[in-house]
Amino acid sequence: MKHKQAAIERGTVIALICAVMIGIHLVDILLGGWLKSFGIHPREVGSAYTVVTSPWLHSDFGHLGANLSAFIVLAALCLLNGVRYFVKSSLIIILIGGSLVWLFGRSANHIGASGWIFGLWSLAIATAWYDRSYRNIVIALGVLFFYGGLIWGVVPTQSAISFEGHLFGAIAGVIAAATLSRKPLPVISQPVATNELKFWPQDKVR
Repeated sequence: MKHKQAAIERGTVIALICAVMIGIHLVDILLGGWLKSFGIHPREVGSAYTVVTSPWLHSDFGHLGANLSAFIVLAALCLLNGVRYFVKSSLIIILIGGSLVWLFGRSANHIGASGWIFGLWSLAIATAWYDRSYRNIVIALGVLFFYGGLIWGVVPTQSAISFEGHLFGAIAGVIAAATLSRKPLPVISQPVATNELKFWPQDKVR
C-alpha cells in the first residue's frame, strides 16, 4: 500500500510539471511568443531571475516534446529517491546550471528544460559513484546505455542549440549528487602527537 501511494505521488509530480510546461507553451503561443523573453540573457543586469523561468519555456512543440520525453524518464528515476530528493536536486540543477549559463553563456536567448534534463542525467550517473548501491549502479548503467548519446549535447554542434545549458546543467547534476549523497566521506583520524620520548617498547618495561 505504501509503495503504491509513493508511486502515485511520483507520477503526480511528473504529470504536474509536464502539464505546467505544456500550459505555459500554449499561453506563449497565444501571446505571440512574448514569454520567450523570460529566457536567460547572459550578463544582462536585472535578468538573473530568468534562471528559474527559462526551463519552462520552449521554442516550439517539437522542442517541448523532445524535452518532455527525456524528462519523464530521468525525473522518474530521480524520484525513486523520494519527492524531497527530486525537489532538492532539481533546485540545485536549475539554480547552479542556470547561473553558470547567465555568467558564461553566449549572448543569446537561452530557453528550454534541456539543462534540467542534462542535470538529471548526470545526477543519475554520478550518484552511482557517491552512493554505490546495487540499485544506483544499475540505474547509472541503464542511463548510460539508453541516454549515453546525450554526451554529445555538451559540445557546440549547432548554433541554435544551447550547448552551454547542457554542459552547465550536467555539471550542476554532479554537484547535486555530491551534495545530496547519503554516505558521508570516510574520516581518517590522525595519531595524537606527544612530547614523551620513548627509547624502548612499553610492553618490555617491568
